[in-house]
Amino acid sequence: MAQVNLVLLDDVENLGLAGESVHVAAGYARNYLLPRGLAAKATPAVMRQLEARRSKIEERRRQELEAAQALAEKLAAMEISIAAQAAADDQLFGSVTARNIAEKLAENGVTLEHTRIKLDPPIKTLGSYTVEIKLHHAVTAELKVWVVRG
Repeated sequence: MAQVNLVLLDDVENLGLAGESVHVAAGYARNYLLPRGLAAKATPAVMRQLEARRSKIEERRRQELEAAQALAEKLAAMEISIAAQAAADDQLFGSVTARNIAEKLAENGVTLEHTRIKLDPPIKTLGSYTVEIKLHHAVTAELKVWVVRG
């Protein structure tokens, strides 16, 4: 397979941070990274531009980390309750998914993408659960979720 050498212009989860040089498959570069402006071909001009932007990139990273840590503290202190219909043996009719948790968090004033909530497998019984939420590549929060009969 053909590999392409690119420089990341923005942080890409599971690939690298802005300013890093990466080798990726040609199709991944052509179909995902380049059209979205997440990477550029590694040329001397692009490297000079990145060096000029390096302080801004570092400042943005620091701010994102601080915001993620503050949100993690807020989520750790929070408990949410999701009402669901269940049978007599506490088995749910359906399941509680990451989308349900994200919607409940939005009702409580915390806007979060459902893809950040790591819930594997979905919740299928009544009870108390601790759900992991990945806020930043270096920050993970835990949220207490109660699934009650509704």
